[in-house]
Amino acid sequence: MAIMMNEVVPGVAWLSISFANLYLVGKPGEPWMLVDTGLPGHAQGIRAEAERRFGAGQKPAAIVLTHGHYDHAGSALELANFWDSPIYVHKLELPFVTGKSVYPPADPTVGGFMSVLSRFSGPYGIDLGDRVRELPANGEIEGISGWRWYPTPGHSPGHVSLFHKDDATLLAGDAFLTVNLDSLLAILTKKKRISYPTTPFTCDWPSARRSVELLASLEPRTVACGHGIPMSGPRVADELHAFAKNFSPPKRGRYTVQPARTDENGIVELPPPVHDSWPARAAGVGIGVLVRAATSVVRK
Repeated sequence: MAIMMNEVVPGVAWLSISFANLYLVGKPGEPWMLVDTGLPGHAQGIRAEAERRFGAGQKPAAIVLTHGHYDHAGSALELANFWDSPIYVHKLELPFVTGKSVYPPADPTVGGFMSVLSRFSGPYGIDLGDRVRELPANGEIEGISGWRWYPTPGHSPGHVSLFHKDDATLLAGDAFLTVNLDSLLAILTKKKRISYPTTPFTCDWPSARRSVELLASLEPRTVACGHGIPMSGPRVADELHAFAKNFSPPKRGRYTVQPARTDENGIVELPPPVHDSWPARAAGVGIGVLVRAATSVVRK
């Protein structure tokens, strides 16, 4: 699958792989970091783009994961092993990327296009082994100047976002998106719009709202997320403020009232699952189609 690279702002290159984004942060000739690593199986293509931008043999000072979901951490271990680079995550994300725990299960009952797909995903965790490091508590990133990380939980327990104050550039991961993944039409047209984090995989909606409010307070001029096309301009901060003000959880779903509880060891407590009527409806439709087809054959 082809990898598309574009410049977001000077010093930030955007790679789009399938429906997920990752970012090469830094200018050629200076230390750089990779923020997220996309889906599994794309390490070679990512390395090629990194060499094209920074030169052969120029490895990153750090690989930073906004969180460990498969579409953000899928190629992390292969890249870290090749470059001999550390992988940094928030301490509350550690159990999910070191094999201690799987993530809270997806919630297909929230509705929307991604909810349909989430019904086919099982419990997910990843083990990145001894490559993983905890992000420094002071908000800095070792070897990279000008960037700070902020805890933005909600979509995942240890989700983080990164901000560069000098040019007000925000790498938001999945704290919010610039495409509405609940709409297949929006996905196909790639319409830019500040939107909710991927709904079936968000396990703490109250925290998700507080995280968006925090990011809005930074007054970003450019926002680049884990999904969707980056957005820049004088209206971005106003749009993000409006989104934060009107942020509300889905009307139904497992985590809308009670979030998943986690700690440094992983899952502590989960709210009970909400009844999912979709499989029965889908089965009913399928049986109906088969009956009509069989009836048609008999009549012939």
